[in-house]
Amino acid sequence: MKAFVFPGQGAQFPGMGKDLYDASDKARARFEEANDILGFDIASIMFDGTADELKQTAVTQPAIFLHSVILAECLGDDFQPDMVAGHSLGEFSALVAAGALSFADGLRLVSARANAMQKACEQQPSTMAAVLGLENEVVERICNDTDGVVVAANYNCPGQLVISGEVPAVEAACAALSEAGARRALMLPVGGAFHSPLMEPAREELATAIAEADIQAPRCPIYQNVSAEPTSDPDLIRQQLVAQLTAPVRWTQTMHTMIADGASEVTEVGPGKVLQGLFKKVDRAFPTVSAGLETA
Repeated sequence: MKAFVFPGQGAQFPGMGKDLYDASDKARARFEEANDILGFDIASIMFDGTADELKQTAVTQPAIFLHSVILAECLGDDFQPDMVAGHSLGEFSALVAAGALSFADGLRLVSARANAMQKACEQQPSTMAAVLGLENEVVERICNDTDGVVVAANYNCPGQLVISGEVPAVEAACAALSEAGARRALMLPVGGAFHSPLMEPAREELATAIAEADIQAPRCPIYQNVSAEPTSDPDLIRQQLVAQLTAPVRWTQTMHTMIADGASEVTEVGPGKVLQGLFKKVDRAFPTVSAGLETA
C-alpha cells in the first residue's frame, strides 16, 4: 500500500516553489490564485524572500501548504494514495490532496490557522524545546512534575520528542531532562508554544472557520495527528483538526500505525525530506521516496 505524507512548519527554504511555478501552467495558476486568496504576493516571498521572511508564521504555513498541494497536483496519475497523513500543518495539505477540502478552502483555513496561532503567541511568551534520547514516559513525567505549563507536543520518532509551554517551565523541564539523561534538551527558535494549552485562543478562533468549511470524505483514509488512527469521516476529521492545535502531534504513533496497516512505501510530498528521515528512525530499511521537483 502506498502512503503519502506531507511536512509541517520548519520545512520551508528560500526559493521554494520556483521550480513548480516554472514547470506548468496549472502550477502558475495556483500560485496566482493563492496570491488573490491571501491578499499578498506569497509567491514572490517564496521565490525571492529571505529565510527570516519565510519564518513568519503567517507566511510559513501557507507557503508549505502551497508547495505540498501544488506538487501533489503536478504528480498527476502518480499520486494514487492508499493512505495519507500530514505532520501538524501538513494535515491540511493531506486533506486537500486527498480531495476532502478544496484548494481554496484549504488555503483559507491554513491562513486563518496561522494568523490565530500568531496572535496566541503574542499574548504570552512561550517556546518549545527538542528532547533527544529519552523514553516518552520519562519526558511526560518530568513535564507533569514541572511547575507551570509544559507538555509533550510532538512525538516525532522514537527517542525524539518536542516539549512546549511557558518559557520558564520549558527551561526548567530542559534542566530536569538533562539530569535524567537526555542526550540533548535544546530550546528551539520558535515563536510560541504550538500544540500546547497556550494555543487555546487559536483553537477557539479556528473552530469557527473549520465549522464553516466544506469537508468531504477523502479518497483514502487520513491518519490524523490527534489519534494516529485512520478515518474518512468528515465529522471526525473536523473535530480532530480543531483539537490538533492544543493536542500533541502523535507522529511516532502515526508511523507505527500506517506500517502496521500495510504501508509498503512512503512518499513525502512537499519541501525537504524530514518525514522520510523520521520513518527511517522507525525502520531503517523502510522504503521512502521524495516526490519533489526540488529539495532544500
